[in-house]
Amino acid sequence: MAIDDKTRTELEAAAFRRLVEHLRSRTDVQNIDLMNLAGFCRNCLSNWLKDAADAQGVALSKDESREAVYGMPYETWKAKYQGTATPEQLEAMKKVHPHGH
Repeated sequence: MAIDDKTRTELEAAAFRRLVEHLRSRTDVQNIDLMNLAGFCRNCLSNWLKDAADAQGVALSKDESREAVYGMPYETWKAKYQGTATPEQLEAMKKVHPHGH
């Protein structure tokens, strides 16, 4: 199936929006768990959004890109939903990302 560039971009944008909405609804899933299982987290996604904005010359701050992913200021999300990483989670993180995240 051949898809033109405009349609492909629209489909990718829709998939991105759905992923973001899914992550917003799954506040029980910690970023460290995402990193350990999938190799990326909400922060990575927000960084990729900022990178894309920078590449297009669009002004988007780190805080704005995080809010676009989290649906609220990052510090608010952390205070409401981020738990303390367990020793097991931290050890798994070291194995998956030995040079840090």
